[in-house]
This record gives sequence, structure tokens and C-alpha cells, in this order.
Amino acid sequence: MERHFEKDLDQLKAKLIAMCTLATTALEASLEAVLTDSEEQAKKVFEIERTINAYEIEIDNGVVDVLALQQPVAKDLRLILAILKINNDLERIGDHAVNIAESAIGLVNTPGREALLQIPEMSSETVRMLKTAVQSFVELDPHKAQSVLESDDTVDDLNRGMIAEIVRLIKADQTTIEGNLQLARISRNLERVADLTTNIAEEVIFLTQARFVKHHAADDK
Repeated sequence: MERHFEKDLDQLKAKLIAMCTLATTALEASLEAVLTDSEEQAKKVFEIERTINAYEIEIDNGVVDVLALQQPVAKDLRLILAILKINNDLERIGDHAVNIAESAIGLVNTPGREALLQIPEMSSETVRMLKTAVQSFVELDPHKAQSVLESDDTVDDLNRGMIAEIVRLIKADQTTIEGNLQLARISRNLERVADLTTNIAEEVIFLTQARFVKHHAADDK
């Protein structure tokens, strides 16, 4: 029974790692669509997101089965709960990647977006955070997870600067409203991805050190 339980846990972890890869790929594809005006890249995100949703359901069902059929001890229970929460965060990251991809399509040939402002820097930092958070889970490395928490303020600051600049541009030229609102939406979605990535890092610290470090909860409404 114990060997079967360990096999179930290993399978759940493997599926979650696969979902991590999908979420990262979706985010990178959505940002590539923004940076290159590529509708083809944007459409890839929609396909990936459907796979992410299927994984989420499969992992949720697997967690329910393990909890219903086994009696996990504290350490294993932390892993199961971490898998459940990270699974949800990854699905939401996939949703944000879709939002970014939709805005990428909206930006194609849209006036008022000659410059992407802080989007390239935000993109690079957010993707780096997500990859580090994923790596911290795969390696069960709380130090890498902690570094993700310390990076979140950088994305928050870039988002605030981005929105302030967009407001200034719109006030200066009303014809730029459509394009700049799409940029604002991309910025906001990147900020949400960074928050969700921080959640993943917090779960890794809880899993490995049995301590809560709620940097801030992602209020993804």
C-alpha cells in the first residue's frame, strides 16, 4: 500500500511539472506574440491553454483520490496540498497568458503603440521569476523560492510606472487610447502572473520548511 501511495504521489508531481512547462511555454508564446506582432504565436497560446485546463482537472482528481484512499502523514500531506494549490496557480497563469495573447492580436496594426514602454523588461523579469519558481519546486529548493519573493516588487514597480506613462500618453493624444489600453492590460496581466508565481514560491517554502511566508495573496478577480 505504501509503495502504491508513493507511486501516486510521484505521478502527481510529474504531472504538475509537465503543467509547469506548459504554463511557462504559454506565457513565453503570448509575450513573443506581443513583441513580434505575431497572431500565429498568439493562437498557439489558446491551444496550450486547453491542455493546461485538462491537466488541472486530471491533477485535481488525482489529489482527491489520494486523500480519499490514503492517510498521508504530515510531510506527504504538505506535498499534496502544495500540488493542489500550485495546480490552481498554474491554471490561472494560463488564463493570463490567454489574456496577453488576446491583447497581442488587438495590438496588431493598432495606432498608438509605437513603443511597448516597460513591457519587454516586465516580460523578461516575469518569465525569469516563473522559471525560478518552477525550478525551486522541481529541486525542492527554498532558497530559489525565496529569491522569487524578493523579485516581485520589481514587477510591481514596473507595472506602476507603465500605467503612469500610459495615462500621460493618452492625455497627450486621445487617438492612442485603444493601443495604450491594450498595453495596460498586458502590464496588468504580467503583474498578476508575478503574484501567482510568488504564490508558487511560497508553497515551496511551506513544503520544504513547514513555514508560512505570505508575501501577499494574489487576489485574482
